[in-house]
Amino acid sequence: MTRELQILGWAIVLGIVHISIAAVLTTQQRGAQWNVGNRDGDPEPLTGYAGRAARASHNFLETFVFFESAALAVVLTHRNNHHSALGSEIYLGARLVYLPIYLVGIPYVRSLVWTISLLGLFLVLAPLF
Repeated sequence: MTRELQILGWAIVLGIVHISIAAVLTTQQRGAQWNVGNRDGDPEPLTGYAGRAARASHNFLETFVFFESAALAVVLTHRNNHHSALGSEIYLGARLVYLPIYLVGIPYVRSLVWTISLLGLFLVLAPLF
């Protein structure tokens, strides 16, 4: 199995972690009745940790689809190389660090880590061009 596919598997696990943390914190804030209810209407906006977890989860999902597509494309076209493997590792490493930084609320570092993950994504994508 290629390194890109191994990292893709771990990125899927990280996505599940994102969703799980956001769900737990949202339920803590809105209550179990909201969680099991129909969720009709517009709920109050999430605040604090719950809001940051939801935004971090959404942000992860925004970039994950591009990482997934790039990783699969380089592997399926047999263009994966040490750059795409390194890019996959950078992407995952940065995304691992992103969640706790966002939860704690460190704004400039959060943006820097997001940029690093994007650079990793570009390294994965580069062999296709």
